[in-house]
Amino acid sequence: MHSTLRLAAAISLASLFSLSAQAADSKGSVEVVHWWTSGGEKAAVDVLKAQVEKDGFTWKDGAVAGGGGATAMTVLKSRAVAGNPPGVAQIKGPDIQDWAATGLLDPDVLKDVAKQENWDSLLDKKVADTVKYDGDYVAVPVNIHRINWLWINPEVFKKAGIDKAPTTLDEFYAAADKLKAAGFIPLAHGGQPWQDSTVFESVVLSVMGVDGYKKALVDLDENALTGPEMVKALTELKKVATYMDPDGKGQDWNLEAAKVINGKAGMQIMGDWAKSEWTLAKKTAGKDYQCVAFPGTEKAFLYNIDSLVVFKQKDKGTAAGQQDIARKVLGEDFQKVFSTNKGSIPVRNDMLADMAKHGFDACAQTAAKDFLADAKTGGLQPSMAHNMATTLAVQGAFFDVVTNYINDPKAEPADAAKKLYAAVKAAK
Repeated sequence: MHSTLRLAAAISLASLFSLSAQAADSKGSVEVVHWWTSGGEKAAVDVLKAQVEKDGFTWKDGAVAGGGGATAMTVLKSRAVAGNPPGVAQIKGPDIQDWAATGLLDPDVLKDVAKQENWDSLLDKKVADTVKYDGDYVAVPVNIHRINWLWINPEVFKKAGIDKAPTTLDEFYAAADKLKAAGFIPLAHGGQPWQDSTVFESVVLSVMGVDGYKKALVDLDENALTGPEMVKALTELKKVATYMDPDGKGQDWNLEAAKVINGKAGMQIMGDWAKSEWTLAKKTAGKDYQCVAFPGTEKAFLYNIDSLVVFKQKDKGTAAGQQDIARKVLGEDFQKVFSTNKGSIPVRNDMLADMAKHGFDACAQTAAKDFLADAKTGGLQPSMAHNMATTLAVQGAFFDVVTNYINDPKAEPADAAKKLYAAVKAAK
């Protein structure tokens, strides 16, 4: 079934929210649906809200809890078919194209802003293409996240007798064994499907390399999904899972991040939004924590781009508010403040080229350097686990197979590889 038809079929007719009347003293009112709800994320989005309200617009916050965004998407689909979409919503990757194909997004409201602000030159082509439909901007990119990070508490490592960050899977296992022997949780991990697949895709990248990752998780090639390299990746994934937090089932990612921050765990495999929790705890990159690429993925950058789409609205004040949000989002001031709070890096090429000038820390400087380098070599790859590489239906197929595999001690890697392809094929 075509992805657009799947989108429409999935939408419930119920409306979960109602729009309140626009404030009389406001230039316009814009409701923003998003899932930036953890401590660091909320601090980041509050910055944008404050800037938009300073410009005289009313920001109606439609925050929906859930780090992976699945709950927010359910809400959004219900709202859309009920004829009550918000002015702006957080949507990512190929889903932007699916939503645009329904005719619900506005291809005109951002045209003047994009031209005036020179977005085509300001943004990397992969970033720009992500937020365009038929050549027109239907969304504004907010930031860039790197997914394949390993977060380390160096004090815990020291107590466990580990003198350096692991750079290979064998070194990772050796460090995890020492952490376990010293009484620490080796790998903080919340057993939610999107978190399971975050670990899975980092392991796939480590074992199969950039080309193998692309063939398997982006191109959905049968041979790549079922071949010996994928079987090897699944074998390694099963071993990685043995070091995961035994109390992590169903835990949100930020609660697991807190265990690394508080010295109960040694490591966490998570995108760089995890840094927002370290920042919130007033910890310093390179001193209180280390951020390194997941072992074996140093020459690759799995990316996730947060974006805000604009829905068609009849009210002129709302359209003006949408344009104001777009301008603020891509401004240097907001790009710095937001990414500093969120743990990400800016989308602006000029800022990525000189991160030290803008006061970004060591983790962000490394991420920006790797992003620009990998954009030239092909190492830049979209994250499957974070809505960038494929549709929600295909992503859901991966989630089901990967999570079932991790939690079934009897599951065989070769069988799981076959199930992956079968599930993906059915979801296309």
